[in-house]
Amino acid sequence: MNTSFRFAEPWYLLLLVPLGVAIWSTWRRRHRSAVLFSSVDLVRHVPVTLAQRLKGYVPWLRYAGLGLVIVALAQPQQGEEEFRVQTEGIAIEMCLDKSGSMKALDFEINGTPTTRLEVVKKVFRDFVKGRDDDKIGLVAFGGYASSLCPLTLDHPALLEILKTVQIPEPIYDSRGNIINQSLLEEELSTAIGDALAVAVDRIKDVDGKSKVIILLSDGESNAGVISPEEAAEAAKQLGVKIYTIGVGSTGPVPIEEDTYGGKRIVQRYLELDEQTLVNLAEMTGGKYFSAGDRQSLEEIYAEINQLEKTKSEGRLYTKYRELFAYLLYPGLVLILLEVFLSATRFRTLP
Repeated sequence: MNTSFRFAEPWYLLLLVPLGVAIWSTWRRRHRSAVLFSSVDLVRHVPVTLAQRLKGYVPWLRYAGLGLVIVALAQPQQGEEEFRVQTEGIAIEMCLDKSGSMKALDFEINGTPTTRLEVVKKVFRDFVKGRDDDKIGLVAFGGYASSLCPLTLDHPALLEILKTVQIPEPIYDSRGNIINQSLLEEELSTAIGDALAVAVDRIKDVDGKSKVIILLSDGESNAGVISPEEAAEAAKQLGVKIYTIGVGSTGPVPIEEDTYGGKRIVQRYLELDEQTLVNLAEMTGGKYFSAGDRQSLEEIYAEINQLEKTKSEGRLYTKYRELFAYLLYPGLVLILLEVFLSATRFRTLP
């Protein structure tokens, strides 16, 4: 049983201040003589009727009614019950490839050539939708891996962070020279092993029966300190499954190239290293899927939904009972009664 009490709109209580001033003004006028008499001895013994006694209290009906209405506007609420929402979910760490090969334009969205990165981000967004009970985190990687978002149930915030993931761009000086050349070359490479290692480190201590890493990449690992196989072995030892989603194709593909004068499209030969992605998934009991096949993406959603979920206790909620009616209606009755009495029995003639 909950005995908490609150006002949902407490700012309305500030209206009690001018009401108090009005009450004080009325009380002051009642205790101040309006007309001076030389003597009241002639009327001192005239009996005072009940109506005369009650008339002085009529204005207070209005003030009492207004006070009740103001408190009612503040929406007083009584807590009746506290309960916690129980949820069942999966811990999922998403690894997003933002290396240079992700600039390839070998995909289309609504008939428009689109980079691999934009396709991966779309797959990410589609995957997150409808997974309200799953804790999802984000690791982005090129030549370096970084955890951009811890495991969270705040998926709108996660998707806002996703928007910031971009492929590194060259920085030119006034002569057209790339001033971040060495760093750019490292950032545009692909360190899948390091990314998986970061993801494993972020998910390993999470309480849960099912822990999953989803790797979205073209699979061509060419940088990093830890090999993809070493990271996958660590995931296997910790009971973490790796699902891989391959993005792209093997062969000449159009790709955006940054130049001092702007961007241009060139043809380059790129490989989709499906074998590496398949091996990583098989080592940990996961599966490999192709992002080019919509049906395959639906299969990965269904596959993960079949994993054993972990119950977790969500937020504490309190159920409140509205009390404003107990104040509003009596307040209105008092105001109407004052208006009626002032216009009839206790009417004052000018």
